[in-house]
This record gives sequence, C-alpha cells and structure tokens, in this order.
Amino acid sequence: MIKIATIDSLSELTNQKRAYFEKAIAPLDGMWHFGFVPMAKHFGFYVEQTIVGFCCVNDEGYILQFYLEPHLHAHSRELFTLIAQNNSSVIDEVKGAFVSTAEPQYQALCLDNSATYKVNALMYQHYADMPEDASDLIDMQLTHTEQLADFVAFSVANIGAPEQWLTQYYGNLIERNELFGYWHQGQLLAAGECRLFDQYQTEYAELGMIVAQSVRGQGIAKKVLGYLAIQAFKQGLTPMCSTESTNVAAQKAIAHAGFIADHRIIQYEFNQA
Repeated sequence: MIKIATIDSLSELTNQKRAYFEKAIAPLDGMWHFGFVPMAKHFGFYVEQTIVGFCCVNDEGYILQFYLEPHLHAHSRELFTLIAQNNSSVIDEVKGAFVSTAEPQYQALCLDNSATYKVNALMYQHYADMPEDASDLIDMQLTHTEQLADFVAFSVANIGAPEQWLTQYYGNLIERNELFGYWHQGQLLAAGECRLFDQYQTEYAELGMIVAQSVRGQGIAKKVLGYLAIQAFKQGLTPMCSTESTNVAAQKAIAHAGFIADHRIIQYEFNQA
C-alpha cells in the first residue's frame, strides 16, 4: 500500500526529481519548476519506508508535479485520483493542476479528473544553429551589481512585478552573469535573461525578456531574443522560452526570432466528486 507523508526537505527527493525530469519528452519550463515549485508543499509516496514518488501542491491548491516510479505505474491512476478528489488525509484541498504537454502520463491523469482546462502558456525551443548574420541584432550589455536598482525599477514600471522579489531575483542573475540590458541614450529599454540550469536540463538555456512599454511594437523584442539566443548557442546550449497564452505580441516576437512552440502548459480544474 502506498502511503503519503509530508516532505520536510527537498534534498530527500533528489533522485525522484532527476527521474521526473528525465521522464519528460521535452524540457520543462524553468520558471515553473525552479521558481514556483520550490515554494510549493511537497509530499512523498512511500512503500513501507522506501520513497517511490512525490507530488507538490501550491498555496492555491494546484498540483505542480506528480511522479511515481515506473514499477508502480499501475497504481498511479488510483493514487492521483485519491489526491485530486480530496480523499487524502495528508494533502490539503486540491482544486486542479498545472502540467505541460511534455509530461504525457501526468497530463493523462489530469484529463481523467478534469472538469475544464485551458492553455496557460506556450513553450518554445529554437532548433536552428547560431545565425551567420547577426547584423540585425542589438548590442546588449552584461549587467553589474551597481545597476540592480535600475533593473528593479524598470521591471516594476513595465510589468508590475513585486519590488522585493525582483531585487532577489535580479541580484541572483547578476551574480551568475545571466542578466543583460539594452540601453539607448542612457535609458534602459529592455532587460534580457539567459538562465542556465544547475541540475537537470543542463543542455538548455532559458531566455526571458522585458521591453519598455514606450518602445513596444518596434521590433526590439525580436532583436533581444536573437541576441540572447546567440549567447546560448555560444555555450553549446539550446535556447528555450515561454510566454502566457494571452500575450499575443510576445508570441509574434518569439516566432519571428525563430522559436517554435511545440508544447503548452495546461491549467486543469478538477471535477470534484
């Protein structure tokens, strides 16, 4: 019988997490899995005293990851349904799940329990080699610690993200040499990220960008992505990125920069019995 228990430290799941990422048929969104997932509550699945899988649920009641070792695959549907229908005495209320189409088995379990679902985000990869002609790209500068406040203020003004979170997030990117800026006449017009993975998916680089509202629609986003993609190619990495399903402008810029959206992140709402 599979038992569920709260996980106190994510280090207990090192092997399980590795197997989880290896099972995916395409790279998983880094912001979701390395930004949001660590803040979620984790639960281990046990047979006697041996851990055989896990899941995690965020504060809003959505499952973000679900994994059960292959030799117990026959029990995955029963276990997932138990959790999805709020019949676990250990896991708090579950409303639904977020899952990418790169996780077919997890997605199938979500479909079994879904009342409704919608596309939350599009996941892109760049499959081409580094372009020979970089003349159409803009020149971005690596960000230094003394510029942190400029980038925080820029992002607060243009996307409304929390200042405290941005300070920590950008500070980490600066330490890792993963944050770039496009400046024109002393004004910051775009911020770009080329984030590397420390574990799992280490053959990829995840890109992110913010363009000032005042210059959107001028083709800057495409050029920023092109510059960041080259930074990834130079390190022998495959560029990837994602954007919300409602952000049509970003989707156009990403496509024009040579990226293809083969996968989606789906938000499921479960049919509660």
